[in-house]
Amino acid sequence: MKIQLCYASSRQGLADDLIDDLSNILTVARDFNSKNAVFGVLYYANNAFFQCLEGEDFIVLPLFESIKKDARHNSIIEFEVKKIQKYSFKNWSMKYVQKSSKVDIFFNRLGCEEFIPSVLNDQNLNGLLEALLNENQTRVRKRVGLNQRGIHPYL
Repeated sequence: MKIQLCYASSRQGLADDLIDDLSNILTVARDFNSKNAVFGVLYYANNAFFQCLEGEDFIVLPLFESIKKDARHNSIIEFEVKKIQKYSFKNWSMKYVQKSSKVDIFFNRLGCEEFIPSVLNDQNLNGLLEALLNENQTRVRKRVGLNQRGIHPYL
C-alpha cells in the first residue's frame, strides 16, 4: 500500500556540523530511496527538520523507525500516516529545501513569524506540503577550506 509519512523534529548537534549533517542525511536518503522507490522532501530551518516520505508501507514504516533512532533528531512530532493513490514528490528521491519564503508565508498565515513545526497538525499539513512541492530544490554546498581549493598558506 502506498503511504505518505510526515514528521518534524528538532536538530541535535553543533552549528558547525550542520552542513555535514545535511549532506550526510541527503546522501544516505537519496541512495536508499532510489533503490527502494521512496520519494520525499526534507526541509530545514530554525534548527528544525520537516520530512515527508512516500512509498510502500513495508519500506517507509521501518525506515521511519530507524530515523527515530538517529541522534540528530530530538522531540519528534509524528503526523498521521496517509494512504495515497499517487506520489506528490515522485520527481525526487529526496528533495531538499532550505529556509524559504513560500514556507515562511505559509507559517505567517498560521500566525507564526518563522518555521515552528509544533503548530503543524493533520489539518494544515497539506498547506506546507504544497509550499514545499512548489519551492525550488536547494543544493547543499560542502565547506571547502583553503587546502581543498589548491591554496596553501605560506609557512
